[in-house]
Amino acid sequence: MSIKKTTIQIIGSGILQDDVLMVGESLLRRWKISAGHPVQLAFGSFRQEVTVISVPRYSGLRVGSVLARKMGIQSNCELRVTYSRGRRTLRVGPLISVLVSRDYPEQPDKPFGPITLFCHELVGECRRQGAYVYFFTPEHIGRQPGRVQGWVYDGSWKKAAMPVGDVVNNRLTSRKLENRTSVQHFMKEVKSQYGTTIFNEKFLDKNEVFDALKSNASLRKYLPESHLLQTLAVFKKMCTQYPAIFLKPVRGSLGKGIMRINKQADGTFTTLATTAGTPRKKTYASVEKLYKSLAEKMKTTRFQVQQGLTLIDHGKRPVDFRALVQKNATGAWTVTSIVARIAGGSHFVSNLARGGTLSTVKEALAKTTLPAAIKSTGPHLLKTAALNIASGVEKAIPAHFAEFGIDLAIDNTGRIWLLEVNSKPSKNDNTPLNDQKTRPSVKKMIDYCCYSAGFK
Repeated sequence: MSIKKTTIQIIGSGILQDDVLMVGESLLRRWKISAGHPVQLAFGSFRQEVTVISVPRYSGLRVGSVLARKMGIQSNCELRVTYSRGRRTLRVGPLISVLVSRDYPEQPDKPFGPITLFCHELVGECRRQGAYVYFFTPEHIGRQPGRVQGWVYDGSWKKAAMPVGDVVNNRLTSRKLENRTSVQHFMKEVKSQYGTTIFNEKFLDKNEVFDALKSNASLRKYLPESHLLQTLAVFKKMCTQYPAIFLKPVRGSLGKGIMRINKQADGTFTTLATTAGTPRKKTYASVEKLYKSLAEKMKTTRFQVQQGLTLIDHGKRPVDFRALVQKNATGAWTVTSIVARIAGGSHFVSNLARGGTLSTVKEALAKTTLPAAIKSTGPHLLKTAALNIASGVEKAIPAHFAEFGIDLAIDNTGRIWLLEVNSKPSKNDNTPLNDQKTRPSVKKMIDYCCYSAGFK
């Protein structure tokens, strides 16, 4: 389906007043706007009343350089345009603001460090789809209502004063940054004052997700037994009930701080903890002594204790699956990609940051001892589970989400289990196993931004 884009042309200083908008006569006829009448021009949070002048044999918009600067538009471009007769408002956009954790102004070719390539892809896809994107950090949030300093790409990266977008994609990777008073105030203010859509607006805690999904009877089949670790009684029950359990920091990521606990035949318990090198192994004579050893950590970190699973493996290296689930151009959840992740070396977690490697789902299942029927239906069942879980999380947790990284596992009987749901999925872990210039995840993200901003 072709995307209807309109040329936005900037006229030099002094030629066109900043309260005048030149509009092609064909567009005026379509929108039933009379030349000489005032309309409100909107671009994200920017609003200004302008007088419309008709341009014969032209089908775009022309704005003066002063007005373009107020809008944050740096050069001629093609964007989507809609007109509401009831509100007399001509909306140009969508304007998309991407909130990232940090920038590196001293690196003009790589101002966002390792995610600069992702940002370039967003710029390219926005141009293809007729959208406008810029990037900002918590440091760029100022006191001027409705405006922030942001990075735009116009042949090179440059700073500009920008209106707040129709949509804000929260790509903050730090809870500390996200919980800043200035960031929380900004998100609350732009939603209430400008109707801005903010998606992926909060991190998820592991325990929060599992507790929320337990109430959904259709999803309980995916959930290993999990509890917030608060008492010796719960810990003792889990240690004695299952041959292995996992301790996971409730707010952890990238496999950091995870501990596997195994019950031995002689009644002792061994622990393996994730580290940068080989996992550290320790032995404890009793559950009580093991729990006591955790007491210091529990003062500063909340842990989820979770049933251990006997997962399919490749040569004793556990295998799990990362599904990237995103909303599409109609607002529906879809699976963009699912990849298999194989734990690296002596590690028991599969995160790429811990030495894990990627494989296609089909290849990973083919190398297991699962029955042929499960190998055949596995990809479909993983997709179904991911979609159901995404929908379940959205219904149970009051926040706006548009993408999830959902970690799933298959045990040696073929049963699918949920390991974790991440509301800020890495743009590396879920990269499809091919060499495309623009990731499908980037295209779908812009599809959804256009939909949620009302530029369908």
